[in-house]
Amino acid sequence: MRATGEAFEQRACRELERAGLKALARNYNTRHGELDLIMRDGDTVVFVEVRYRVRAGHGDAAASVTRSKQEKLIRTAQLWLAAHAQHAQRPCRFDVVSYDGPAGVARMHWLKGAFEAE
Repeated sequence: MRATGEAFEQRACRELERAGLKALARNYNTRHGELDLIMRDGDTVVFVEVRYRVRAGHGDAAASVTRSKQEKLIRTAQLWLAAHAQHAQRPCRFDVVSYDGPAGVARMHWLKGAFEAE
């Protein structure tokens, strides 16, 4: 299953780069959580959560980014910014890139500004 997740993260990274974003980091891990992709969109630092679901029995892939998951992502993003002072004053955004359906035909759905840090 991890290999599938990595494949979709790589796919999302390529598609976002084609859209003009620049990759800064991948799979940033702390004890609080993991950031799948960290990118720049112009001057904005974008923290990207990538999700994939074959079936929507429990909602689509984007719906799986719960408030609890959002809080972990926000905390992990704060740690990344603290460790990368050159980006600490830039505007930030949290995006969700989701894929639903069989892997071969799943299309990207990109939610820019999917949630806010409060």
